[in-house]
Amino acid sequence: MPKAYLPEQVHNMLHAHEHWMGPYPFYEDSYKLVDVEHTGMEHQSAVAYGNHYAFGYRGRDGSGTGIGLKYDFIIIHESGHEWFGNNLTTKDLADMWVHEGFTNYSETLFAEYMWGKEAGNDYCVGTRRGIRNDRPIIARYGVNEEGSGDMYPKGGNMLQTIRHSIDNDEKWRQILRGLNRDFYHQTVTSAQVEHYVSQHAGFDYGKVFDQYLRTVQIPDFEYYFSNDRRKVFYHYTNCVKGFNLPLVLAGEGLKVRIVPTEEWKSRDLKEREAALFGEEAIKKMYYIGVKQKA
Repeated sequence: MPKAYLPEQVHNMLHAHEHWMGPYPFYEDSYKLVDVEHTGMEHQSAVAYGNHYAFGYRGRDGSGTGIGLKYDFIIIHESGHEWFGNNLTTKDLADMWVHEGFTNYSETLFAEYMWGKEAGNDYCVGTRRGIRNDRPIIARYGVNEEGSGDMYPKGGNMLQTIRHSIDNDEKWRQILRGLNRDFYHQTVTSAQVEHYVSQHAGFDYGKVFDQYLRTVQIPDFEYYFSNDRRKVFYHYTNCVKGFNLPLVLAGEGLKVRIVPTEEWKSRDLKEREAALFGEEAIKKMYYIGVKQKA
């Protein structure tokens, strides 16, 4: 592909990233793409570029959806680090998910900005195939140790899970923009970022962060209905103590919000609301296992 397509990709990136994450943090330094022989790397205001002037990641789509072949991965991903990685920089390598999780998530936000919300959802779910759950995302502090490579796709899916849980896209956008505004050109810790998200979401997501960042367990949402399907019973298993991710289930003009925990809870359902509890629909919105019990 000719180099002439690069300005359009950069302009699309800036429009999408600024919409979601706030003004580009280094206008005083400009923005540059620098030809290199390796694949690419983030640098403050100068992205090393070696993607062969082609869409995808050297011709590959990590999501397996086809969406990743509709844009130049290196331009979108590495530029995302200008916000998370260069504007917000973590104090300890153990917290590097703040760089890579948010920047992986910027790919989902870019896809949504360009091709719509369902495209963003599909792309994000597609990236789960790269999650291994081999070790925790956050490593040991103070020893220059890096956590699992899951910090990329699992970090992005955790953020999309929290976003759907909040169920207010404008509030979520202001949280992302607020992080870049309130921690502008600062070094931070994961704890600061986690607290900021909870504070501005109006809900304590501390146990949710613990689950996805500090364990390799993926929580299971178990539920069953009464015989007349007018009542649902539900809880979480395979989770840290206190895990309480709220679930918002919506469709066809209906919406149900529940806050499951390890303890069994129940909720009365109105007509047609039972249909919202579809396994695939829930798993598309939230990175959790879903099991309907008899």
